[in-house]
Amino acid sequence: MGSAKKSSASRTARIEEMRRAEQARERRKRILVVAASVVVVAGLVAGGVVLVQAQSDDGGGSAADDAKSAGTFVTDADGVRAWKGELGREHVTKSVDYPVTPPVGGDHNPVWMNCNGDVYEDEIDATNAVHSLEHGAVWVTYNGDAPKADVEALAAKVKKTPYTLMSPVDGQKDPIVLTAWGHQRTVNGATDPAVDAFLEKFVQGQQTPEPGAACTGGLSK
Repeated sequence: MGSAKKSSASRTARIEEMRRAEQARERRKRILVVAASVVVVAGLVAGGVVLVQAQSDDGGGSAADDAKSAGTFVTDADGVRAWKGELGREHVTKSVDYPVTPPVGGDHNPVWMNCNGDVYEDEIDATNAVHSLEHGAVWVTYNGDAPKADVEALAAKVKKTPYTLMSPVDGQKDPIVLTAWGHQRTVNGATDPAVDAFLEKFVQGQQTPEPGAACTGGLSK
């Protein structure tokens, strides 16, 4: 019990540190944007030139995308499958053809699924969930073969753990799967020690592309 409390406290401290770092980055970004805007405006006034530039980073369209995710899994000594290959990080509004289910990363929707211990009873869009993974969340998923008791116990654990989310994924092969950006593993049930080990290592873990980024203010269903 003492070890679990210590682990939880350590994870909470790490999350808060990541959040502070992200907030500092956002403040610096806003300062740079304002400074750049002042320079641009001054240039336009001095030169009498109006520049209109349109660009889009969301990919547009509605067709499936390859997510720039060519690669394969390599199983580590601890049983975690690590993705060896490229994982795209573009924002797209079209559907994405991920190479694995559930996906471990790749191009994704500009809006993330809320992942502040959020439990979804219905399937969610993978492109939104992948954005949550990019923010350092762990995604707990299950199919129809998962025992009800395990689903309920895992839901209770997720609700108490920031930077996690949970939902059913009928297309996955194994009953219960844990996924982080670029990493995934199957567990035997809610009491499997691998559950806590995975959460401890990957909630806001070193694999996180955008540590401290928000897990609230996104989609809630």
